[in-house]
Amino acid sequence: MVLNNKGQVIFYTMMVGVVVMIFALAISPVVMDFVDSARNETNNVGGVGLNCSSPTLSDYDKGACMILDITPMYFIGALILIGGIIAGAKILIEHG
Repeated sequence: MVLNNKGQVIFYTMMVGVVVMIFALAISPVVMDFVDSARNETNNVGGVGLNCSSPTLSDYDKGACMILDITPMYFIGALILIGGIIAGAKILIEHG
């Protein structure tokens, strides 16, 4: 089966979109490790954390902990959304 240029571009954009989604899923454990490290207590090995479980946190540190909680969801979600847009944009533009 021989595809013309439009058919080749559709398959190429779908492959790039899937690669972006796989990349997002592959880096999610690493992102979560960084977030967990930032939320934990400061240790002597060199890890500096916010100690988010402490009841004596200031309001600013509580805000930083809340931002740390929601950041991975938005980051990974945005990468998956970008992958979906890349994969589906060419099909929607061609047939829409």
